[in-house]
Amino acid sequence: MKIGFALPSLGHLAGPASLVKVAQRAEALGYDSLWTGERLLAPLRPQVPYRGTPDGSLPESFRRALDPLETLVFVAAHTNKVHLGTSVINIPYYNPVMLARQLTTVDVLSNGRLCVGLGLAWNKDEMDATGADMKQRGAVADEFLEVLKALWTTNPVEFQGKFFRVPRSYVDLKPVQKPHPPIYMAAFAPPAMKRMAVMTDGWNPTMIPIPGMAQMFAGAQQMAKDAGRDPESLGMIVRANVGLADRPLGSDRKIFHGTWEQIKQDFDGCRKIGASEVFFDPTFSPGVDSLDQWFALMERVRALA
Repeated sequence: MKIGFALPSLGHLAGPASLVKVAQRAEALGYDSLWTGERLLAPLRPQVPYRGTPDGSLPESFRRALDPLETLVFVAAHTNKVHLGTSVINIPYYNPVMLARQLTTVDVLSNGRLCVGLGLAWNKDEMDATGADMKQRGAVADEFLEVLKALWTTNPVEFQGKFFRVPRSYVDLKPVQKPHPPIYMAAFAPPAMKRMAVMTDGWNPTMIPIPGMAQMFAGAQQMAKDAGRDPESLGMIVRANVGLADRPLGSDRKIFHGTWEQIKQDFDGCRKIGASEVFFDPTFSPGVDSLDQWFALMERVRALA
């Protein structure tokens, strides 16, 4: 099972020096991948509570966020082999033709190191700010994925749908990875799980207990099989939002929260249920406020894995 780590692209550590140091340390430690996330706004009165905090409040790190793809291009120029992923880019905020070119550029400039993590977004305030429609986001996502694949795999390309139209055109710039960079979806609801199983390369879950992930992934593999796909081709990259504790937490603890022993249990559990990769994100972890603490956690996680 592969192991990855988040880049400091959110919060007060987000900046060029930190990105270079973390990326190069990750390569030196033998990490397989580095990851960015996406945030646009930190609304004062959120319309939708945040799932990661007890009271639904937004983390302070949401107030400072680098663009995920431009961050990966920058990091690609300072690394040689580590893979570069997004967890996640929110489909409703983008136009697929523009995003296809951005993603292709990252894959070309990194020499084929991109992993594309996509989601449907949950932040109603961000969706309002970008003109996205919460009610249409599932149907939009179906066409969005079709447009991405068409732009990546055909030339000339043409697409006519309900939401997007591409006139018959030449697009010579194609990804290094064939047929295209791997696409992983963050999904929870049954329709989203089916979309992931039928249209993408795998699942990018977070904050789901091990038994729940096992059950949901087995269901997704069955959906893939029913659609005529090889269920074994479906991957699972788990996002581990780390929360360290000095003492063991109880049975109601969140996954990857607790002592190092408990975090290792979760890591081993992901391996047992068939995860192809786990990447650790300390962005919201108490006690990880400096670059030195970020490095210390990277080294401890690498040793644990």
